[in-house]
Amino acid sequence: MAHMIPVRKGEELNIERLQAYLHQTIEDLPNEPLIIQQFGTGASNLTYSISIGDFEVVLRRPPMGPVAPKAHDMEREYRILKTISEVLPIAPTPYCYCEDETIIGKPFIIMERKHGVLVDTSFPEGITPTPLLGKQISEIMVNTLVELHEIPYKGSALEKMSKPDGFLERQVHGWLKRYDKAKTDDIPEVELLKKWLLMHIPLSPRPTIIHYDYKLNNALFSEDLSKMIGLFDWEMTTIGDPLADVGAAMSYWIEKNDPEVLKMGFGKPPVTVYDGFYTRKEFIESYSKKSGRDVSNIHFYVTFAYFKLAVICQQIYARYKKGQTNDERFARFGSFVKMLIQHSLHMAHEKF
Repeated sequence: MAHMIPVRKGEELNIERLQAYLHQTIEDLPNEPLIIQQFGTGASNLTYSISIGDFEVVLRRPPMGPVAPKAHDMEREYRILKTISEVLPIAPTPYCYCEDETIIGKPFIIMERKHGVLVDTSFPEGITPTPLLGKQISEIMVNTLVELHEIPYKGSALEKMSKPDGFLERQVHGWLKRYDKAKTDDIPEVELLKKWLLMHIPLSPRPTIIHYDYKLNNALFSEDLSKMIGLFDWEMTTIGDPLADVGAAMSYWIEKNDPEVLKMGFGKPPVTVYDGFYTRKEFIESYSKKSGRDVSNIHFYVTFAYFKLAVICQQIYARYKKGQTNDERFARFGSFVKMLIQHSLHMAHEKF
């Protein structure tokens, strides 16, 4: 099941105002107390479980404190989910978007609560990891990504929200600027990495819908782990380069032979280090075979993905250093950013 925790200090919601809003917005709610828990995973938007009697939903809102321009756009994520959930049932159905910041302090989304098995740094009690199970989950992850990239988008609301032409160039230049804006410490390898990225931008294939935060702990599985029943965190979804989606997925796909600091960067290593799980090379080869896409430039996408992950961590670390979040998980993000920059530069010369 999803990792639930009591609401972290400093990230509480106004229960009275939220309950009043829900009763005004959603019909036939039970006249019972509102109970809030927080999802323990995730380091960007804040996600909560909201229950009133047997009524359950999920609330997503931006993090505490100031956020980067255009980041954590709840209205955009709501519109994405409205479009995607109609053609991909594993995406949660959104119920409403609230822009009234007097309710809980920020705009937020209320969406469907899905129940299933979360596989992250360990398997649930009663499930024994085997090489066959590792391969099965790997294939589900590949197949779902291929399926997502095959969904038609022409004429959809998502097409109107996206600019696929020049996507990769904008991404590279945009994330370079984000890093500079969030910079706190000097990392010698950054300038070399920036130059490499700018000099090696490949020609993109035909654009598709991309999730752009596709990773194991954003997925929910059936009890027997035979299929994916939920896929979450759609805030970065757009129409763009599908190989950028693959690269981003690989930046989260840890292997057992990866450097120890990469495996332990967020605490315990994910289960992808277990026997049977695909290596990044095997994942990429399977994706290429099933999608028919040329992956000869995939080293660029993986390199850029690790840099992008470093920037995300740097933005979070900058907020922590400024006292805009009290979450002590972020205290070590400074050293993790440095490691990701160095690993990204290493990936520039990796062969897949």
